[in-house]
Amino acid sequence: MTGTGVLLRLALRRDRLMLPLWILVIVALPIGTASAIAELYPAAGQRLTLGTTIMANPALQALTGPVYEASSVGGLTAWRATNVAAVLAALMSALLVVRHTRAEEDSGRAELIGAAPVGRYALPAAAVLTSLMANLVIAALLTAGLTGQGLPLAGSAAFAGSVAGAGLVFTGIAAVAAQVAGAARAANTIAVTALGLSFLVRAAGDAAGNDAVSWVSPLGWAQRTRAFAGERWWVLPMSAAATLILLAVADQVARRRDLGGGLLAARRGPASAAPSLRSPLVLAWRLHRGSLAIWAVAFAVVGGVFGALAETVGDLIEGNEQIAGLLAALGGENALVDTFFATQLDLFALVAGGYAVQAALRPRSEEVAGRAEPVLAASVPRSRWLFGHVTLSLAGSALILAAAGLAAGVVHGLRVGDPAGQAVRILGAAVAQVPAVWVSAGFAVLLFGLLPRAVAAAWALLVAFAVLDLFGPLFQFDEWVRLLSPYARLPALPGGVFTPMPYVWLCLTAVLLIGVGIAGFVQRDLEPD
Repeated sequence: MTGTGVLLRLALRRDRLMLPLWILVIVALPIGTASAIAELYPAAGQRLTLGTTIMANPALQALTGPVYEASSVGGLTAWRATNVAAVLAALMSALLVVRHTRAEEDSGRAELIGAAPVGRYALPAAAVLTSLMANLVIAALLTAGLTGQGLPLAGSAAFAGSVAGAGLVFTGIAAVAAQVAGAARAANTIAVTALGLSFLVRAAGDAAGNDAVSWVSPLGWAQRTRAFAGERWWVLPMSAAATLILLAVADQVARRRDLGGGLLAARRGPASAAPSLRSPLVLAWRLHRGSLAIWAVAFAVVGGVFGALAETVGDLIEGNEQIAGLLAALGGENALVDTFFATQLDLFALVAGGYAVQAALRPRSEEVAGRAEPVLAASVPRSRWLFGHVTLSLAGSALILAAAGLAAGVVHGLRVGDPAGQAVRILGAAVAQVPAVWVSAGFAVLLFGLLPRAVAAAWALLVAFAVLDLFGPLFQFDEWVRLLSPYARLPALPGGVFTPMPYVWLCLTAVLLIGVGIAGFVQRDLEPD
């Protein structure tokens, strides 16, 4: 462990910009949610009505979990914000650990560090401590912020502990992934896939009302801490115990592998490359195809799950004449199903923005690792090399959205007896989200071309877009502020009125951003990290 303190300070210095931003977003969302709920539902009767509506609808519970205490502001805050905050804390923790472990080996810095008087476990220990400190700061700020909103201290502390607990579990998962995988991208893929499966398992369990299934997921543990609803303090040590077990597993794997290698050995490639690899586009395809396949399968599976849940939203109007009358005026139960799909496709588009940004920033990884230089030293133009990766970012994001829309449409169509019609309708609505995703990719390309050392800001922009789009109405932002997000500019499809101008402007914006980014890359020097 010698040198852990020095490496910890180095990690905190490297993340001095992005880490506070992560913490700010994770803390601000629950506090803002509590404030908005107190303003929008000031009476206990209003909150109880909302809680009854939620518990009658499996689709809503799949998204955000069950309501354990609907009469209080704290109970509704826990329902609305626990899952979102836990997912963000888990994602932050996983990316932090991989960045300061596996990515350091990929870049060769870990070997240089190991040549100094530094202990074998100093580097992974510093990464884990960085994540631990970030989650403890989140827990402290959440407790103080929710208490400042007038919520009970016990419930605020339980809520904060459940969010930090999810972050710690995925700290352990990322530590294992960093030892198993042979590269940082593979480690990130393993950790994010585990997060997606955790969300899916929790959603399936909550939608079916099966607590046993939801308990399998660490995200389900966060919900079942029951903040503001008779807190279950014994759930929190479960997260700590799972984290310690995962770190012990990571330690055992680390003892059995070489520096720079992984438990899963890389496949031996052919002695000579195929002639087709002379094309930069084909090379980009070879680099992106693995992650694209995983994203596409994940989107198809989750899309199918939500397609199966769509029909259940009609349960909302059973026994409620007021809602039934309102929906009859708006188009009946079909209007409610369309609203459900429009909401889910908006979420899919935001997540697809993550793939688009990741793929658009792959050239930066190639540049930092030194693999771009020998390729560009040959007869490959810079613009063609970068455009190959940009093409995979744009086409790949469209593909995974299409996979989600097609799966959702087919499954929903099978349940209502119109698989072909519903598949076409929901597929079209999913593809209609693509221009907003392309704008996110455009900002990533722009930053890579002009400010390569600041490419992490592309992720910050995506998070900001998500906050404006999802929480803008709840936080009562002005309309012009909410429309700063490209995702908020698109009509709600299916069911909404299609207008072409938002699509034209978003596509033009994406083309402009990408064009400026490519031009900037052509002019600048290659820069290491």
